[in-house]
Amino acid sequence: MFELPPIPTWDGLHPLIIHFPVALLLVAPLFIVLGLLFARQRRPLMVSALVLMVLGTASSFVAVSTGEAAGKLADRTPEVNQVLQHHEELAERTRLTFTVLTVVFAGLLLGPAVLKRPLATVPAVVLTLLFLGVYAAGTVVLVNTAHNGGRLVHELGVRSLMPPPPVATASAAEED
Repeated sequence: MFELPPIPTWDGLHPLIIHFPVALLLVAPLFIVLGLLFARQRRPLMVSALVLMVLGTASSFVAVSTGEAAGKLADRTPEVNQVLQHHEELAERTRLTFTVLTVVFAGLLLGPAVLKRPLATVPAVVLTLLFLGVYAAGTVVLVNTAHNGGRLVHELGVRSLMPPPPVATASAAEED
């Protein structure tokens, strides 16, 4: 019989959640670049980028929260404390950075429609390229945050506390 794995507690969710903001926020600018390259599909590609940014930013709030909970349970050494503190500071900076970037991009994308004053093509492209430059700086913070989280796990051996798997009963073993 098929059994779902146990649902982790909030402090055990961090390893399951953290990859969403990283992936979504790193993929979003590709849609912006595609929107600049393919003018006929610009609007849907830019809206897709905004959706990815909103989802990535929202999931960064969950990732920071689950990370804070998991960090309280981590085995501590002076080196773990130092890297963990740096990782937490970077995570908060990443969350703030992408919150601001998402709001700015929403303004760039939706502002002209709301104000009923569309931007000419050249200013729109220039503003989008400037935005991508700032976004690139944000991705450096994001990647640095992820790198420090990876150091905690792969270099320093910090592990997430997950609930133990359920013990198979005799009747469950007979059903398989």
